[in-house]
Amino acid sequence: MPIDLNSFANGAVAERFDEEFERVLENMSDLNTDPKKPRTITLTLTITGDKKREVWDCQVQAKSKLAPTIEVGSKILMERDENGQIVGQELASGVKGQYYIDLEGDVANDVGEKVVHLQQ
Repeated sequence: MPIDLNSFANGAVAERFDEEFERVLENMSDLNTDPKKPRTITLTLTITGDKKREVWDCQVQAKSKLAPTIEVGSKILMERDENGQIVGQELASGVKGQYYIDLEGDVANDVGEKVVHLQQ
């Protein structure tokens, strides 16, 4: 007599698969992951028997292997503050010492601080 995985362990096997499948779907739809990287779902049934081989104990585990997020790079400017302590700030302009126009249309220095010129 075959075992129906949809009803096995009161439906827990199918439920665990569905949970892992949902995780895979979410990971596949995440724009920060590589869509070509494979995802896997593994159902493990660990079966042990008693000495009489009449009753078996079965433990079910479901797990998925998801794709990692795509690396995001940045650059950090290292300097010393007025106390001589090393500090780092993200380089926003792309080139040390270069000013740029930020997303709001304002002029900013190389670490993204807005530059304000007072007109007289």
